[in-house]
Amino acid sequence: MSKLHYISYIQNQTVLFPQRIDEDIAENDPVRILNHIVEHLDLTHVKNLYREKGRSPYHPKMMLKVILYAYMNNIYSCRKIERLLRRDIHFIWLAGSSKPDFITINRFRNRLKDEITNIFTQVVLMLCEYGLISLDVEYIDGSKIESKANKYTFVWRKTTEKNREKLLKKISALLEQIDENIAGESLLPENEADITPEMLSALSEMLNRSLASVPEPAGKESKAVLREKKKQIKELEKHKDKLEEYNRKLLTLGKRNSYSKTDKDATFMHMKEDAMRNGQTKPGYNLQTSTENQFITDFAFYPNPTDTLTMPSFLASFKERYGHFASTIIADSGYGSEENYRYMEEHDMEAYVKYNRFHIEHRMHYTPNPFSAEGMFYNKEKDFYVVPWGSIWNG
Repeated sequence: MSKLHYISYIQNQTVLFPQRIDEDIAENDPVRILNHIVEHLDLTHVKNLYREKGRSPYHPKMMLKVILYAYMNNIYSCRKIERLLRRDIHFIWLAGSSKPDFITINRFRNRLKDEITNIFTQVVLMLCEYGLISLDVEYIDGSKIESKANKYTFVWRKTTEKNREKLLKKISALLEQIDENIAGESLLPENEADITPEMLSALSEMLNRSLASVPEPAGKESKAVLREKKKQIKELEKHKDKLEEYNRKLLTLGKRNSYSKTDKDATFMHMKEDAMRNGQTKPGYNLQTSTENQFITDFAFYPNPTDTLTMPSFLASFKERYGHFASTIIADSGYGSEENYRYMEEHDMEAYVKYNRFHIEHRMHYTPNPFSAEGMFYNKEKDFYVVPWGSIWNG
């Protein structure tokens, strides 16, 4: 019987000439493409974020490669990245066997927030140089992304405005109760809309000074009057603080209808995924992206849940990023509006954007309403419509 021989197996074997780590990485592996791209990026702005004094930091190109490759593989935890830098040959090769801990990785990621847009632009321009895209076409679409904010910490515009109006009525009624001789007629506003926290603060200070100069009352009635005035001052200060709170909320809202207290940039909107099927709104963002040849060429976040209102701003962001508008725009009917068509026409864009009733009007059994403006004949030169029975309607 022949003797069985195994391949030599020595765990702690010493190698005189260690092999290259990348020998076990395929030539067409995505990690090599990522490494090539980052090597050709200009990271001058990122390097300027470091100080010359102190301990020598890890090279920003190495850190960027590691983080981007982790994101490519849906890995976002800094602790997981730290472990992979000791276990995965791809991460070990990218890092050159460096082993930054999770705190260092997270610190670099936070430092990179303001520079990520510039890095993204450089990558897209590199794709353009390689002939993979032309930057003349934009395929635009939007997607709502849920925020990590608490979904029960909402602030609504209508509720805030309603409560603010009620508060102003209370303040106005309180001011009428205050003794005009003490308050001073010059500080009392003529309209509720003129009431401001600054005015209430000045009025409260004047009342406190006036009461401080009044001698201590002797009788019961005089003491009761003094207690009532002090109570009015406390209510006035309380209303002032509440009015400041409502004003801050309205300032944060801006043109939005809602926001989250734990993420003030997030707006409450309906998401595509509705597990409870009750139409519940959640804090989130409207992410707009443009693509060409399956590469993302631009992105922007908006607090507005409607795609129609984001289009002009998003098209302008493309020009700001690359120095020119795209010549061709393709988008679905969610972007179709007269304002958007006019904007694209003014900037010489060829638009392939359906209007919002496109699919309804192209149904087999669709019958247009003859009495709507769309169903009438429009004389563009003289600017009038002709109704079905032949009369002229000036709109």
